[in-house]
Amino acid sequence: MTTVVTGATGGVGRHVVDRLVAAGEPVRAVTRRPDTAGLPDGVTVVAGDLAEPATLDFDGADRLYLFPVAATAGEVVARARAAGVQRIVVLSSGAVTAGLDPSFHLPVEQAVERSGAEWTHVRPGEFMLNLVWLWGPSIRAGRVVREPFPDVEWCPVHEQDIADVAAAALLDDGHAGRAYDLNGPGLISRRDQARAIAAAIGEEVRLEMVTPHQARELYREQGGFAADNADFLLGFEDYAGNAATPDSIEALDLGALALPTAEAVTGRPARTFAEWAHDHAADFR
Repeated sequence: MTTVVTGATGGVGRHVVDRLVAAGEPVRAVTRRPDTAGLPDGVTVVAGDLAEPATLDFDGADRLYLFPVAATAGEVVARARAAGVQRIVVLSSGAVTAGLDPSFHLPVEQAVERSGAEWTHVRPGEFMLNLVWLWGPSIRAGRVVREPFPDVEWCPVHEQDIADVAAAALLDDGHAGRAYDLNGPGLISRRDQARAIAAAIGEEVRLEMVTPHQARELYREQGGFAADNADFLLGFEDYAGNAATPDSIEALDLGALALPTAEAVTGRPARTFAEWAHDHAADFR
């Protein structure tokens, strides 16, 4: 049995590959840049692009970890099914559960469900990993975080927890037809996230409050992930790309709300933000 892992060098996909290898499963890792993949020995690394389904090879595979690309999901899934893939695990989003994402992740889920494959949707909320790209440059350069919403609390999730659930759904029976919402184990403010990173690197990190508009300009100047996602992450647009205002973020109050975590699937407590900061200390030094 072979598992095809798309997005295999991404923040979650790389860990999914590691778990499959540790379980002794044959893995075909798909990436646009095989020469720089840096994946474990024994993994078959192949060139492929989800934006161009004809580049994807599913021959001999029976399972698929699917990174979401809505525009081509139908064709990708059809090719996988025609080649004999029986089980598909989708990296989706908690925004689907909340009814906020009609156009990005939901069409991928729907394409998989229509295919007749055995499916599981993994729906994480906010990724802790985002802070490597949003805050990493300013912390490395000046030990400072510039943040418009320092006291808003949320439950960001460790990418290792997402990979644990995805790998379990790929390897084990009993997950078919399930959608797993994943969050961190507790509410934590941006201010306390900055403190946790400071503790992990052993140096003070100053938090400087800025307006959402100032933050958007800083992210745009920073480039990369921060620039590409500035409007959405700061509340200037919604999931569908429609104009919005940051008011909804500033008014967010989850109180004592307990959100689902990976523990429901893995039986192990979800990883905390402090653990994540320790795991990624080198990214902020």
